[in-house]
Parts: sequence; structure tokens; C-alpha cells
Amino acid sequence: MLSRQHRLLVMKIVSLFSVVRGYNIPIIVLAQYLSAIFILAPEKRALDILLDFNLFLIVFASAVTIASGYIINNFYDSQKDLINRPNKSMLDRLVSQKTKLSVYFSLNFLAVLMALIVSWRAFLFFSAYIFLIWFYSHKIKKYAIIGNLTSALLAVVPFFAILLYFYNKILFEEIENHMNHFAVISAHAMFLFLLLLIREMIKDLENLKGDLASDYQTIPILYNETVSKQIITVLIFMTIIPVYVLINIYDVGYMDIYFYACFIALLFFLLYLWKSNSKEQYLLLHNVLKFLIVSGVFCIVLINPSVLWHGKNLLSRF
Repeated sequence: MLSRQHRLLVMKIVSLFSVVRGYNIPIIVLAQYLSAIFILAPEKRALDILLDFNLFLIVFASAVTIASGYIINNFYDSQKDLINRPNKSMLDRLVSQKTKLSVYFSLNFLAVLMALIVSWRAFLFFSAYIFLIWFYSHKIKKYAIIGNLTSALLAVVPFFAILLYFYNKILFEEIENHMNHFAVISAHAMFLFLLLLIREMIKDLENLKGDLASDYQTIPILYNETVSKQIITVLIFMTIIPVYVLINIYDVGYMDIYFYACFIALLFFLLYLWKSNSKEQYLLLHNVLKFLIVSGVFCIVLINPSVLWHGKNLLSRF
């Protein structure tokens, strides 16, 4: 039997794990490595990428920065979460605000230190990333549209970190030879960005009561839920663009099955969205989006690296 002191310690560790959303970090790390192997550097051996120490530092710095971002976001949203997520909020409050801030600054210091080992460019990149996460949590997230766009953009920034790491070795003269490859990467990034943006819009609908009490200027509050649903509908149909590029212009192997399934799921998602009017229904939609995003990470392995690297010429289709 654990003593009361030991039980309290375990609960605080669980609380801190909840604050940093430790269940999300391994998925992000896996997504970065799979992206590096199958999308960003398909011409390299997987083992070489896995044993790349500098890439490990970049991925580690990304994970630590994201964890610190969750902490500062939790710090500023503590009052709102009491309304929107009362059970999680009570668990998170087992760790004091002072402790959260101490862990936050420690993680940020560790992240920039790891980045500095890689290069001064990586140091500047992560320093700017950390600042933007803080500025978003402190100011931007309270405002409609720009808050949603910034949140979705910050979620894809870690993939730009490894993208810049690999492309830093490409000479200017070689850029033209990699344009097709870069177009594929951009299409993947656009699809992910749209899914994340839709998720942020759903979260605004889901957290309407807490946002209203905390004076957040989200789209459902400034306008109404119908306007939010109209914007989400437009975003869903915008996913057709990257899906078309990835399936019909470039060959991404068996991952096209994921894109077909995802688009069909989004159509049913859209039908259910227009029938939804409660927090529970919006939470279900939110979980559907999380499932699509996470399943997309695992489906990266379906890409054929050799076919992707020698992708079809975009210009030949026009």
C-alpha cells in the first residue's frame, strides 16, 4: 500500500501529465519521424534517419516545446476550463500554478539548448516558436479567426522544423529538381492545416459557455453558430484541393485509400454538424477529427517512397 504522501505524489505526476497532454507527445514524435522517412527524405535509408542525432535533437526540442505550450495554455485558460472541462480542470489543479510555470521555463530552456546544439538557425527557430506560443496563449487566442488560424499554424510548425533541417543541405542550384517533391509536402501540410483549422472551429462551438464567460471573441460569440458551421463547411470542401493534388497529380502509394476514406468521413461529419446543437455532439465531432488526424499519422507508412520521390510532373497535366 502506498502512503498518503506517495499517493499525492503519484496524483501530481498524473496531473502534470494531463497538463502537458502527454498522450499527444508520442503521436507528434511518431508523425515527425514518419514524415521524415516517407515524405521529407524518402531517398535516405530509414535507419540513417532514425540514427541522425541532430534530427533527434530537433524532434526532442519540438516535443518539449509543445509540452511547454500546453502548460502555458493551461495557465491562461484555468478559469475557462473550470466551465468547459470541470473534471480535467480539477485534476490539473493538483499542480500549483507556480510549479507549472517552473516546469514551463525549464522545458523552454531545454528546448532552446537542444536547438543550439544543432545550429544557431535552429536556436532562432525554436526561440521564435516558443515566443509565438506564449503570445498566442496570452493574447491572440481570444480573438476570432486570427486565433483559429494561429492555433492551426502553430500545430504544423514542428513539421517545418524538420523540413528546414533536411532542405538546409540542398544547394540553391538543386532547388528546381526538388520542386515536385516540395509540392507534395505542401499538399500534405495544407490538408493537415485544414483539418486542424476545422478542429479549432469545432472547439469554439464545444467551448461556447466557457469562452463567453471568459470574454473570448470567437466566431460563435461574435456572430452565431450558423456562421461557424458555414465556415466549417467551406473548409471541408477546401480539403478537395490537396486531396486532388495528392491522388490525381502525384502518386502517394496506398495512402490514397486514407484520403478517400477521410473525405467520405468528412461528408458524414458535415451532415452531423448541421444537426448538432449541444456540447456533447460537438465533442463527438471533435473526437472524429482527432481520430482522422491520428490515423493519418499511421497511414503515412502506406506511401511508396520511390514513387513519391519521382512524382509526376505537375506542369505536364496542364
